[in-house]
Amino acid sequence: MELPQLPQLPVSAVLDEVTGALFAHGTAVLVAPPGTGKTTLVPLAMAAACTGKVLVAEPRRLAARAAAARMAHLLGERVGETVGYAVRGDRRTSARTRVEVVTSGLLLRRLQGDPELAGVDAVLLDECHERHLDADLLLALLLDARAGLRPDLRVLATSATVAADRLAGLLGADTPVVRAHVRTHPVEVSHVPPARGERMERCVARAVHKALSESDGDVLVFLPGVGEIRRVSALLDGVDVVPLHGRLASAEQDRALRPGGGRRVVLATAVAESSLTVPGVRAVVDAGLTRTPRVDHRRGLSGLVTGRVSAAVAEQRAGRAGREAPGRVYRCWPEQEQATLPRYPEPEIRTAELTRLALELACWGTPDGEGLAWWDAPPTGALAAGRQVLAALGAVDASGVTGRGRRIAELGLHPRLARALLDGAPEVGVRAAAEVVALLDDDTLAEGTDVESALRRLRADQGSDRARRWRREVKRLTDLARPLVADGAAAAADPALVVALAHPERLARRRGPGSATYLMAGGTAVELAAPGEAEWLAVAVADREPGRAHGRIRLAARADRALAERAAPALLVSEQEVRWAEGDVLARRVRRLGAIVLEQRPLADPDRAALHTALTDGLSREGSALLRWSQDALRLRQRLALLHRVLGAPWPDVSEQALLADPDSWLGPELATARRRADLERIHAHEAISRLLPWPQATRLDELVPDRVLVPSGSRVRVDYSAEEPVLPVKLQETFGWARTPHIVDGRVPVLLHLLSPAGRPVAVTADLASFWQVGYRQVRGELRGRYPKHPWPEDPTTATPTRRTKQSK
Repeated sequence: MELPQLPQLPVSAVLDEVTGALFAHGTAVLVAPPGTGKTTLVPLAMAAACTGKVLVAEPRRLAARAAAARMAHLLGERVGETVGYAVRGDRRTSARTRVEVVTSGLLLRRLQGDPELAGVDAVLLDECHERHLDADLLLALLLDARAGLRPDLRVLATSATVAADRLAGLLGADTPVVRAHVRTHPVEVSHVPPARGERMERCVARAVHKALSESDGDVLVFLPGVGEIRRVSALLDGVDVVPLHGRLASAEQDRALRPGGGRRVVLATAVAESSLTVPGVRAVVDAGLTRTPRVDHRRGLSGLVTGRVSAAVAEQRAGRAGREAPGRVYRCWPEQEQATLPRYPEPEIRTAELTRLALELACWGTPDGEGLAWWDAPPTGALAAGRQVLAALGAVDASGVTGRGRRIAELGLHPRLARALLDGAPEVGVRAAAEVVALLDDDTLAEGTDVESALRRLRADQGSDRARRWRREVKRLTDLARPLVADGAAAAADPALVVALAHPERLARRRGPGSATYLMAGGTAVELAAPGEAEWLAVAVADREPGRAHGRIRLAARADRALAERAAPALLVSEQEVRWAEGDVLARRVRRLGAIVLEQRPLADPDRAALHTALTDGLSREGSALLRWSQDALRLRQRLALLHRVLGAPWPDVSEQALLADPDSWLGPELATARRRADLERIHAHEAISRLLPWPQATRLDELVPDRVLVPSGSRVRVDYSAEEPVLPVKLQETFGWARTPHIVDGRVPVLLHLLSPAGRPVAVTADLASFWQVGYRQVRGELRGRYPKHPWPEDPTTATPTRRTKQSK
């Protein structure tokens, strides 16, 4: 293939080095910042050096179409001749096509169908640094195919960042790294943080007006999603606003990628960060936010979460202002927050829901992903969760992917949506099922939260880009599904059934009349913005904002119990339920749809083993305080605790943890007959704890840890065992003549004396009585003589007569 004269771009200087390295080693890495021409010139140079086809994998459909159009323009041809593209629902290629630009997801499907990639000489993986899930998986499968079936397949990976050494290591030990440099114009950075209480969209609009007044040329604005683009656009009166995102029609996307007749403000999502060139830009306004996939496995919610950009992405966005001339960037966050941004974006594979990846791996024959070359291996837990979903859908079994699983994979949808289409079509009709699935696959098509209302508006809308996009996808899905399933009766169409087939665990029942809160079958509580009229919903989209107790319903269809049972028979359970709940034993026969109770009635004669488990669970949750603890029981437990601390076995451990770890050892007879909380509350703990006394050692209990101690006055004073050390509270006058502190536990433990005044108030604390008489008593005597002059306070307490009396004898 001969090339015409191509424009001189920064990557032109290394084209020969790139093709030479690729043909010498079979793999290579090209590091080239945005604006170097790598996406357009390198594929053409590769095609000129190859005899077969060159495939270029782009992470986004918009980037794939734009790259093909640019290359065709350089060749002076129309798209579909030497250069073509293929994205979901749109393909422009011919027998002449030598360079085909495809999305990463589409190339994955092609590779699954033809692991040898017949007729393909080389594959270029563009923008690897973005770390999209499909791109990471595609890289791993391509390298696996190259290692086995196609050792002659050449693979070039490009990246706009310097994270290239690890990428080169994945491609092969001797993989060369070629670097292209670009001269960029200086960019002046300003920070325009939101004012107190100001919404992000208003802050961005304010920054746009500032950019228009302080710079020339077009303004490129980075926003996290389509909703933010709409809201900012509404705030920019009198400005030529051009949206740019992946959901737009081709003509609208092309408008943003062509020079305008006047000053424009291009409101873009992340698609404009690195893969595309928006001409005429002299200023960038960066909201500092991005939308990334996140999954909450515990709550069964997943979706796109808005978060801060990384420092690397912020730098890439800023660079867009200096492509053609000196520029300015306005960052909508405080300058001091710049240092707190994460360094690089987190790879999708670490955070996304992995059911689709699990299916691709199963189809490839490596369900656990072992043996593949990963930048980051899929997290074990998330991959296992994905395989569980596939098993529930019938897509995999013990032997691997099933025939049904391969049909699901062929549809190119998330497996849940593919299941809804395949199983919904016989019930409601192929087209009706396709209409719902197309809406679920792109919920930005919906206005409001009601599926049925959104479908009615789309059917009635004949002119908007949104409706046209929906109809194209409906036709595509209808054409794909018709050969695979029998067509059902359209008259029975029920959108909620199709939604429920996709997400049976999201069938939800209202918690009470007039409530806005629903409990989903998966066990998660979700809320409508306002109280709903429907008792049942089939929830299509729900997410949870940080700090909120419940999830938020974004899209749902009205359902009923009959539909729920029909759509999710695998979640229906009828069983006896005996457990501790809300502070007591719950014993009932229950019929449930997942976590939703459909019917219940009390159990007259619960299983004894189940009752035992429920009661011990109640004890572990609420503690031994459930029992009746008399003062004697508490003192016995305290005395035993001291013996265990000092002597150890055979004296038992009576700590809360130990008692609850083996309740049968001391509560066995009571647990054998108890049925409810009230039975536990009637148990006398003294009798139960006494069962732990070791025999024959228990006969020395009162000798080792006496209940009372005889003091010199003749009183028998009770020992307090409630603290770590045993305490004897005794009036000072009753201890006269006591030479040393009493000891217990065979003399091992001194008793801590709390010496009291005649009024019973502590005047001294000592564990060394002899020392107290010599040192502390003199000061205490002086204070007590002044306060209690009629009481005896001898100078020598060791020889004085102890007394219980409070006054001197006359």
